Amino acid sequence: MEKLYYLYAVYLCLVNLIAFFMFGIDKLKAKKDLYRISEKTLITICAVGGALGGLLGMMSFHHKTQKPKFVITVPLLVLIYGALTFWLIIC
Repeated sequence: MEKLYYLYAVYLCLVNLIAFFMFGIDKLKAKKDLYRISEKTLITICAVGGALGGLLGMMSFHHKTQKPKFVITVPLLVLIYGALTFWLIIC
């Protein structure tokens, strides 16, 4: 069972790093008027576990902070994953 917790922790770390950098890359591309990462992709990476990285990316790069879709969804996903992780730890 401990191995599953370890894999879950490694997975969350990796997906959050990816999400963080995806928000940063998208912001850079927006500034340079290049082809962008779709909003659907950014929300999806947050939904599969990268919500905290996405939220930190939003705050660090000041990206997608005016879009209600992101301002509501990403923090909600952080709470959901936080509650899930807390539940896994205490059970």
